Amino acid sequence: MYNPDEERYNKMLYKRCGNSGLKLPMVSLGLWHNFGDTGNYENMENMCFTAFDNGITHFDLANNYGPAPGSAEINFGKILKENFSAYRDELIISTKAGYTMWPGPYGDWGSRKYLIASLDQSLQRMKLDYVDIFYHHRMDPETPLEETMGALAQIVHSGKALYVGLSNYDGPTLEKATTILSDLRVPFIINQNRYSIFDRTIEKNGLNQKATELKKGIICFSPLAQGMLTDKYLEGIPEDSRIRTDGRFLKETTVNEKLDKVVALNKLAKKRGQTLAEMALAWVLKDDNITSVLIGASKPSQILENIKALENTSFTEEELIQIDNISL
Repeated sequence: MYNPDEERYNKMLYKRCGNSGLKLPMVSLGLWHNFGDTGNYENMENMCFTAFDNGITHFDLANNYGPAPGSAEINFGKILKENFSAYRDELIISTKAGYTMWPGPYGDWGSRKYLIASLDQSLQRMKLDYVDIFYHHRMDPETPLEETMGALAQIVHSGKALYVGLSNYDGPTLEKATTILSDLRVPFIINQNRYSIFDRTIEKNGLNQKATELKKGIICFSPLAQGMLTDKYLEGIPEDSRIRTDGRFLKETTVNEKLDKVVALNKLAKKRGQTLAEMALAWVLKDDNITSVLIGASKPSQILENIKALENTSFTEEELIQIDNISL
């Protein structure tokens, strides 16, 4: 029987999400990889135990996380039932809908039909009555924004989600969505977007600044650029790396193209007394408008290393200039 560490809340820093009443751990665990049918269930359990034992209360999923799509929610639901049922009120569980989930015109994008049906399926897979945060996963170029936001409103008002979020939105669309959700009295509190030393998209598309103006939280995924911002590829491509075992999101050619930059960033991290992964996470968390960073892991030790980034999230102006000169 799992018994969490009684000192867990002394091991983590928590930050208010925008101007809401909700606080998130500054490091959250994403279940994008390694929690599907191809993963090892005992390892999944141990990663969740390690996370919670160290104060990570937020577990982030989506309907399509796997492989196969839906399997991460099924596995996490089993872990919840077997180990965390007594601690549900200490957990923040989020899921999303917006990418292809089932055949036909109703299993994708942002229609009311899709979003409500998808969340019902997610709740069934995880054996939950509600999620804490439900996201629309990506902007829909065809469905009216009013319909998508109206579906999120219905979901909250039905009690199936406590808060809503938007993922992969840009600044202008975020502003329009905020107005609609505010009129509908929906607790929209957070944006989830890719952000790392190598990916500055949210700075370029205005999301970063707009979220700050609107007092919304930001949680960042892929802060380690699919593992490139670690020491994993400094000596070649390991056989157990994501490139070898999955290959959908990171290619060997990409790693080779970035290798010189990775080596230079690693040298700077050592000067700071950090690993490259710790520095990369600290860089994302350095700004006040970033609420939390989503880490992925393939083993518990990676979670412990990533949490160490919180020990130093301050950078000198010279270090920030060096990072920009290397990476941009």
